[in-house]
Amino acid sequence: MYNYQKTNEYFAQVPGQMEELCEAELIELGAKKTKVAYRGIFFSADKSVLYKINYMSRLTSRVLAPVISFYCKDTKVLRNKAFEIKWDTFFPIDKTFSITASVSNSKIKNSLAASQYMKDGIVDYFRSVSDGKRPDVNVENPDIRFNLHIEDDEATISIDTSGQSLHKRGYRLIAGDAPMQETLAAALIRESKWNGEKPLWDCMCGSGTILAEALMHYCRIPAQILRTNFGFFYLPDYSEDTWNKVKDECDNKMRPLPKGLISGSDMSDVVLETARENLSHLLYSEAIELSCKKFQDVEHFENGLLVTNPPYGIRIGTNAEVKILYKELGDFLKQKCKGTTAFIYTGDPSLRKSIGLKTTRRIPLVNGKLEGILMQIDSYDGSKKRYYQEFNKKN
Repeated sequence: MYNYQKTNEYFAQVPGQMEELCEAELIELGAKKTKVAYRGIFFSADKSVLYKINYMSRLTSRVLAPVISFYCKDTKVLRNKAFEIKWDTFFPIDKTFSITASVSNSKIKNSLAASQYMKDGIVDYFRSVSDGKRPDVNVENPDIRFNLHIEDDEATISIDTSGQSLHKRGYRLIAGDAPMQETLAAALIRESKWNGEKPLWDCMCGSGTILAEALMHYCRIPAQILRTNFGFFYLPDYSEDTWNKVKDECDNKMRPLPKGLISGSDMSDVVLETARENLSHLLYSEAIELSCKKFQDVEHFENGLLVTNPPYGIRIGTNAEVKILYKELGDFLKQKCKGTTAFIYTGDPSLRKSIGLKTTRRIPLVNGKLEGILMQIDSYDGSKKRYYQEFNKKN
């Protein structure tokens, strides 16, 4: 038996600064014995929960199932240990594979070299049982992915039960400029605690990622509903009956989107066409209202939720232009958005000052290599403002 079969323990890789948020989601999906690590969560789960996490998680990047762990003092040990695994129980010789490796504080210093020696062990095994034949490596789009992690000379070889990264939902065929990762957009929706009780608007929607994640959240659409291949299909103990049951149970919980509940706008017709194309791949997207206009020209947006990711000078706009944009957004929130809560994500935290409004919360979140921040700004109506003034006096 392999490690994951003995313990039912797995490791979820998560985006930076989202560990606690992801842990909460994993628990909701049925994970047990969770433990937060750097950019990841250790957890235990049975087959059905493992499949459900891969199908439903909006925040997780990958889920790894540990195959073997061993003391690894050099590349010879690594190659020999890789050779001992019965790889044909995971995938046939006509399928392709790839290896992602990481090393830390170990005698093996180079992750590329580590993956090469593990690859040699896999190839040697197949040659020994298949009359010299071997499977091919496909770095870009393999059928099955493996992970090698070596830290303090302790090595763990895992199978990636997700396959392609879970942030790739399949709806965003056209990315547009400076795209937001799907997992980050999902984190914005989750942090807002929105569940359809008020209208949601993205006033600079770009290619529509925030709108898509809001749609999938409200309609309970599984994050991977468009995916046809998962890494867990290649586990030796994979159960198709269990997978079909999990999938049916999740799919049956979907619900339609009321007209007008989610809307998006942008100043560019070309950008909106990209958003329309991306959204068209999702159920119920026809209920999302898209319009070509600047938020500065909107008369008012009251008692709603505004979630947006304005440009922040990376690939789009100069720094001076962006500062003016953020000031105009702050003025808009102050003057035309009574009773509205805004969640604004920026990859440049210094732009917070340009908005000119007090933030209720500031949440650090990573978008790719950018260490950005999510700002919550509350615009109260008159009665709420008086209430909070009295509350603050008493407290």
